Parts: sequence; structure tokens; C-alpha cells
Amino acid sequence: MNDRCEWCGTDPIYIKYHDEEWGVPEYDGRALWEKLVLDGFQAGLSWITILKKRDAFRDAFHGFDPHKVAEFNEDNIQHLL
Repeated sequence: MNDRCEWCGTDPIYIKYHDEEWGVPEYDGRALWEKLVLDGFQAGLSWITILKKRDAFRDAFHGFDPHKVAEFNEDNIQHLL
């Protein structure tokens, strides 16, 4: 019997997300912030698109370290744009 939701399909990235993250309570502030940012970027895109680009988002946002992102200057912002 398969306990996975149909929406995760067969893509390994989706399966890993479904099995290890989806519906699992998160208490780490950095990880919560990462999810919030990714949810914001997901608007208009499929969630699988965001998951496939997750490593690039982590690089762009310095591992989702809020202290580092708070220090972004105009050059950092322009680079991201």
C-alpha cells in the first residue's frame, strides 16, 4: 500500500519533500524563514519548480541566515534582481 499523496507523483524531489517535510512540524527559526521565503516565490509557479531551485535560493539568500540577509546592501539586491 502506498501512503503517499497522489500530488507528489514520482519525482524524487517531490517524494523526498513529501516524506521528510510536508506536514512535519518545524520549530527552527531559520528553516521556518526558508519556508516562508520559498512560499512567497512560489506564487504563480508550481511547488516542484521551487523545490528544484531550492539550492539556488539557499545560495542567493546565504543559507537563509536572516542576519546575513539583513546586511544586504543595494549591490546585493541588484545582483539578485
